[in-house]
Amino acid sequence: MAHTATAAPTKGIWGGGVAPFNISYGKMMMWFFLISDAFTFATLLISYGFSRNKYADAWPMADNVFTHFPFYSGHIKLAFVSLMTFILIMSSVTMVLAVEAGHRFDKKAVVKWLAWTVVGGLFFLGSQTYEWYHFITGTHEGKAIEVFANGAWSEIMVNGANLTYNEYGHQLFANFFFFITGFHGSHVFSGVVLNVIVLIMAMNGTLERRGHYEMVEKVGLYWHFVDLVWVFVFTFFYLI
Repeated sequence: MAHTATAAPTKGIWGGGVAPFNISYGKMMMWFFLISDAFTFATLLISYGFSRNKYADAWPMADNVFTHFPFYSGHIKLAFVSLMTFILIMSSVTMVLAVEAGHRFDKKAVVKWLAWTVVGGLFFLGSQTYEWYHFITGTHEGKAIEVFANGAWSEIMVNGANLTYNEYGHQLFANFFFFITGFHGSHVFSGVVLNVIVLIMAMNGTLERRGHYEMVEKVGLYWHFVDLVWVFVFTFFYLI
């Protein structure tokens, strides 16, 4: 009698569980969120590029706007924002070390590197506040612009930038600056809060009692995303 061939069992490949992606539900949902968030940032940067190209004649150069540095009265082009970027990238390194320590169940190292990651995030937020302050207050010279009010045109002196006036050039430059850097800053703030929560959990031994440090990996994914997005913002908004 001929034997009917039967398919080999697919357990461990397509049979369910964590296969074939070998990833937990929590990390997969984090990836879904990050991908959707990446589309939002991509849309903002594409819109920025379109506007810059359309109003190229009136568009200010970022390296002529962001020249201030703390405790220095002179001007250094993009020095402070470059320092901010370096610190944020280094915080990604400390996050990698925290995740690696979690794989080794080294609680002390997880706490140490997560704490340094939080410090890096707080430094970036403080630096961004400093950037916003100088962008809003502007230079001492200011710029005379014409505005239409009460049925007539009049000239006013503008210092700095807001959502209505912009000393440095086209108004959309200021609008995109506030929205893109502000939107990214809100992500950094959220990341710092999440890192603090996981840091407390690690210090209290909660993650150790769970038998894994997956929470460190999940907030690590989010933090790396925030850092990567800033690299694109820094490149398109400040360098190009």
